[in-house]
Amino acid sequence: QVQLVESGGGSVQAGGSMRLSCTGSGFSFHAYNFNWFRQAPGKALERVATINPRGDRVTYDETVRGRFIISRDNDAKILYLQLNALKVEDTATYYCDIPPGESWLVPNGARGPGTQVTVSS
Repeated sequence: QVQLVESGGGSVQAGGSMRLSCTGSGFSFHAYNFNWFRQAPGKALERVATINPRGDRVTYDETVRGRFIISRDNDAKILYLQLNALKVEDTATYYCDIPPGESWLVPNGARGPGTQVTVSS
């Protein structure tokens, strides 16, 4: 059974930092592309970062580029998102995500339950 579980969220003041983790199980973690998504209250889900299986190709949404860093530890089966220079508008629930089509195990993709990040001014 494919499982993704995020952790590391919480409350922080603007300008602060936080590191999110996502632990994967039930699949070949090292072979998958991953995304981090977020959703703020009343707003659409948005993709903030993507990483390839080897971790040497990453992309970011323009709203987080230069502040967030996506990385992975394939041996430990953990995906990370380092959040720096946080802004109030970064407040959201953050999800790690397997894109659709990555595996026959989850043909429509998979997403964890999310972890809440709250940034105060």
